[in-house]
Parts: sequence; structure tokens; C-alpha cells
Amino acid sequence: MSEAAPMIARLWHGWTTPENAGAYETLLRTKILPGIHRVEGYQGAYLMRRDVPEGVEFVTLTLFGSMDAVRAFAGVDSAVAVVPAEARKLLARFDQRSLHYDVVIAAE
Repeated sequence: MSEAAPMIARLWHGWTTPENAGAYETLLRTKILPGIHRVEGYQGAYLMRRDVPEGVEFVTLTLFGSMDAVRAFAGVDSAVAVVPAEARKLLARFDQRSLHYDVVIAAE
């Protein structure tokens, strides 16, 4: 592991039913996450999934080069969750706000 270049990690959770989990994952893989590439300063993403008693939990961790890049993606209130309408239809619930962290150590 090494000291990271300046980077912001944006963390968000969403929950869906087992029946909608596959469709939601496909939507993320094919439309939502690839669409973020247009944002200058976007540096990649991780998508995590696990079964939980109430359904399926998804966690996204998106990486940006600065808070300015985060604002270019999310808007002036950078903590507001960005959840397109077609994703909202598949989710049972989701975080209304995202959390942001300074990345201090990055995987090599």
C-alpha cells in the first residue's frame, strides 16, 4: 500500500429485493457507472453487494480527484445522493445523502 494521490471516496448504500437485485446490478453496470466517466476528475468505482435479511444491499464507492469533481457529479450540495429515476424504481430504500472521505492510503 502507498500514500494516495489526492482522492475523495464517495460512499453510498441502497437496498432492493432479491427479485430486483439482478436488474439493479445490470443498470449500474451498463448505464449508471459508465455514465460517470464523463465527469472530469472521476477516478473509478467499486460496487459491492451482499444478501441481508431485508433483501440485497448494494454499496457504491466512487472515487474522485477532488471535491470540485464530486460537485461536478452531484451538484452544489455534494452530499445529496444521485439516484436516477430508473434506479429508484428498483430500490426499496437508499441513503438520501452520501458520505465523503479523504483517501490517505490506496491499494497498489
